[in-house]
Amino acid sequence: MKQRAWATFFLLVLSVGTLSVASAAEVIVYKSPTCGCCSQWVDHLRANGFDVKTREVPDVTPYKTRHGVPSELASCHTALVEGYVIEGHVPARDIKRLLSERPKVTGLAVPGMPLGSPGMESDTKQAYNVIAFDKAGNKAVYARY
Repeated sequence: MKQRAWATFFLLVLSVGTLSVASAAEVIVYKSPTCGCCSQWVDHLRANGFDVKTREVPDVTPYKTRHGVPSELASCHTALVEGYVIEGHVPARDIKRLLSERPKVTGLAVPGMPLGSPGMESDTKQAYNVIAFDKAGNKAVYARY
C-alpha cells in the first residue's frame, strides 16, 4: 500500500513539474508599439503562465520572412517560443499543446485578426482555424474555433 502511495505521489510531482516548465516557456513577441490587440494577446499569454518578452519594432514583416511565415498566414505580430514560430492570435492552450506534442512543424498561425480570438475579444465571434505550417509550405488545421 505504501509503495502505491509513493508511486502515485512521485507521478503527481513529475506531472506538476512538467506542467510548470511548459507553462513558464519564454515567448518573444515582435509587434508594433501602437497595436493594442497585440498587447492584449501578450496579456492572454501571461495570464496563461508564459514568460513573455516584447520587442516593439517599426515593421514586423522582416521577422515573419526570417522565420518562414507564409504571407497568406500573416497577422499583426510574430512570436518565437522554444524553436517554434507563433503568428497572430493563437490561443495559449494551442501553444501549450504544441510544446507538449512537439510536432515537426515550423509553427502555428491564426491568419488575419478574427474577432473572438485572444486579444480580439468582442461580442461578435468569427469562426477561425489555427494552422500548423512547415518550411516546405505544408499547412494543416491544428485547431478550430
